[in-house]
Amino acid sequence: MLKEFRDFAMRGNVLDLAVAVIIGAAFGAIVNSAVEDMIMPPIGLLVGGMDFSDLSLTIGEKPPDQPGLPPVPVTINYGVFINKLVNFLIIAFVLFLLVRSASKLTKKKEAPAVPPEPTAEVKLLTEIRDLLRQNR
Repeated sequence: MLKEFRDFAMRGNVLDLAVAVIIGAAFGAIVNSAVEDMIMPPIGLLVGGMDFSDLSLTIGEKPPDQPGLPPVPVTINYGVFINKLVNFLIIAFVLFLLVRSASKLTKKKEAPAVPPEPTAEVKLLTEIRDLLRQNR
């Protein structure tokens, strides 16, 4: 069983997947930093410094953990959700632009399509047609 597990773990696909996950995590950190540190500040400036993270809806109260403390409000933090949604949309758009640019750079110029050579039957039929036209 250990030999089978070792063979499975050392397969190329598993190693490729592990490398992809690690690179993906590192790339995710880069994209998050780009969005939070470079893209969101100008957007925040454009919308007047709006921060949705403070928006919430109180739906009740939870008794305090220790006696003598005020009850703890139970809230739905929809503002945090809005911030995460905006971040996701920006990240998705930036990734779209990156993939689009990369595919334009790597796209090879395709040679114009050359029509295929006619088959022997087509050549023979063409000759017969031409001979019939000449004999008219």
